[in-house]
Amino acid sequence: MDVTAPVRRWKGYGKPQRSELYLRWSLYLMALLQPPVALLVLVGTAPQHGPGPAGAATVLALSCGLCWLSIRAYGAAVDHYLGRPSAVDRRLRTTAGGALVAVWTTALISSGISPRTDGASLAVTVTGGLLVLWFGPLSVARPVRTVALQGLLGLALLAPPLLLAGADAATTGGMLVGLAVVLPLLGASCRSFAWLLGVVWELDAARETQSRLAVAEERLRFSRDLHDVMGRNLTTIALKSELAVQLARRGRPEAADQMTEVQRIAQESHREVRDLVRGYRTADLNAEVIGARAVLRAAGVECGIDLGEDAAELAGPVQSVLGWVLREATTNVLRHSEAGHCSVRLRLADGRAVLELENDGVPTGAPPARPGGRSTGGTGLRGLRERLAAHDGTLDLPPTAPGSFLLRASVPLGPGPAAGAPDPTALEATAR
Repeated sequence: MDVTAPVRRWKGYGKPQRSELYLRWSLYLMALLQPPVALLVLVGTAPQHGPGPAGAATVLALSCGLCWLSIRAYGAAVDHYLGRPSAVDRRLRTTAGGALVAVWTTALISSGISPRTDGASLAVTVTGGLLVLWFGPLSVARPVRTVALQGLLGLALLAPPLLLAGADAATTGGMLVGLAVVLPLLGASCRSFAWLLGVVWELDAARETQSRLAVAEERLRFSRDLHDVMGRNLTTIALKSELAVQLARRGRPEAADQMTEVQRIAQESHREVRDLVRGYRTADLNAEVIGARAVLRAAGVECGIDLGEDAAELAGPVQSVLGWVLREATTNVLRHSEAGHCSVRLRLADGRAVLELENDGVPTGAPPARPGGRSTGGTGLRGLRERLAAHDGTLDLPPTAPGSFLLRASVPLGPGPAAGAPDPTALEATAR
């Protein structure tokens, strides 16, 4: 049996899943406390005036059964609150019915205990606990007015079994008044847990939506720029081609001139498209630094960036490839770690520009070569190595302290494409 499996599953959960697991078990613990309390009461009354082995076993079995039903009702109520499919109505009715049966059974057993005060003590303890087990899920799954009415009905149904168990009117009244004070506090606490869990999932959905909108906005911007560049040229090509067809049908020599013009415009359009695509595929180091700082701070990650005074003097290809490194590393920090601090450093040493990015928040026990939880075989790091190799650069993942990750990229200050390596910035030119 692998005892580390729950730990691995916990580390594999995201923040919303961890929050939901924590809040759910905070509610389940309210139900899990009832059987131990009932057992303590039974042990306390057993030496002299206990209900006997059969009665004690019955009360304890009912308490455990209601605890299990209550946990299921809590789970269904939370699912119902979050808008997920659940059988909350059936489970709440089952829990309420079971609690009522348990209350009357406990009252009947307690009525046979002598002196009657011991029976009343047992009935009061078990009855109050079972009402709490039912009222918690109810407060999560139902509107406030419905919860209040059903809570009052539950209090009214408690009085007969308490009196039957031997509790006097003052004890019964005090019990009901105390529960009338405790139950609203319990309901507010359970409802707050569910509300907080809903907020966590809403924030996660909002973050996902924000990412999709950013992608959609970038696509819209690209399509708008492409339309502006190609719209006029394609319209001109269509008109001149039509004119050349008409001239050719008439046997006019000007048709060749028009087709020559069409060819020139097509070549010009091809060049403009390459320039447009190249502009989208080029990463400027200074622009990437500004973007990385803004994105990391927006995600709650403290960001420290030190580029020194020589960053602006780097050659264009060096800035471009380091910009790509910073962009991909920032993406990995956001997507594959729970970092609280990230530092970026640029230094010049031995004729090379060295860019280092270090972040914390790496899951404990993760393989050492995982940037924020991503393996070195990922497409992002492989793509970075190819870009750096095209400029005689290297990408290293040095060992660092547990829970941290360090990425180091090195590029010569005067780079040129390495022998036999493809130059990413020249890919557009090869598409002619």
